Amino acid sequence: MRAVVLRDPGPVENLELRDLPLPEVKPGWVRIAVKAFGLNRSELHTRLGLAEGVTFPRVPGIEAVGVVDADPDGEFAPGQQVATMMGGMGRTFDGGYAEYTLVPRAQVIPFRSDLPWEVLGQVPETLQTAYGSLTTGLDLQPGQTLLIRGGTSALGFATAALARDLGATVFATTRQPDRLETLREHGVEHPLLDDGDVAAQVRKIVPDGVDAALELVGTPTLPDTLAATRVHGTVCFTGMLSNQWTISNFYPIGYLPAGVRLTAYGGDADDLPASVLQRYLDRIADGETSLGPAAVYAMDDIRQAHDDLEHNRTAGKLVVLTGRAEGAAE
Repeated sequence: MRAVVLRDPGPVENLELRDLPLPEVKPGWVRIAVKAFGLNRSELHTRLGLAEGVTFPRVPGIEAVGVVDADPDGEFAPGQQVATMMGGMGRTFDGGYAEYTLVPRAQVIPFRSDLPWEVLGQVPETLQTAYGSLTTGLDLQPGQTLLIRGGTSALGFATAALARDLGATVFATTRQPDRLETLREHGVEHPLLDDGDVAAQVRKIVPDGVDAALELVGTPTLPDTLAATRVHGTVCFTGMLSNQWTISNFYPIGYLPAGVRLTAYGGDADDLPASVLQRYLDRIADGETSLGPAAVYAMDDIRQAHDDLEHNRTAGKLVVLTGRAEGAAE
């Protein structure tokens, strides 16, 4: 099979397209013929040497979509469409940047869809994180206001779609003026240009602050996001688009506005029920919801894709087709 191998942390040149043996099936694991995989900041962190517990060389990739190739325990039939994510993929064992991947059965989620693989490839990890952030992280309720800090990321678009479906009023930020209209086109009621003082912009519209906020940029913007949130409102820290993970000399009483709650979310495959995935895919197919824009690449272009990811050249999700993905889903 063809696979992308990260030989060591470093620049995009350390990503190499190689021929590798098919992973051998074993009890409790499922081999998937990968049709497409999404790119995530997590894999950028791995390539840059920021992730812990990774051994090299390694096939990266924390998610993939495809069809079951082999399940020695017979739970999944060959050809069953599945998504997989997390659980050590691309870190403690080889991940989704390959024509085949072998994963624990517990992190295999079945679905049925006629959507093209480049669309299906946008969904698994993004939907899992958006769904978990809104439910576990924020407990967002119908009629509430939500601020998404980092709205033109794939996760930002997905969260906006789910929040609108819930009946929330969505605010979302971008640092690029030409992407404000893109946010508006994808249902964001209040697109905001991130000038570093988003709280002031928010409070001109809702003087008491938003009910909930999703922080996707990271620690540099977190204080301003907290300041945009009302007393007894909640901020969920989920993303790190800035690649800055930690807060130096964190003093909670001085850092957190009085009465504003700060939570975090980082989920796994079992946090995305198959019924939620299926319902979301069906709604995409029916034109009832949108994933936001995507950039699609071939495996041969993995270095360009990673470079685009690192330098934020695209809005929305970056998806790679393995070459086993011609036409609509099987």
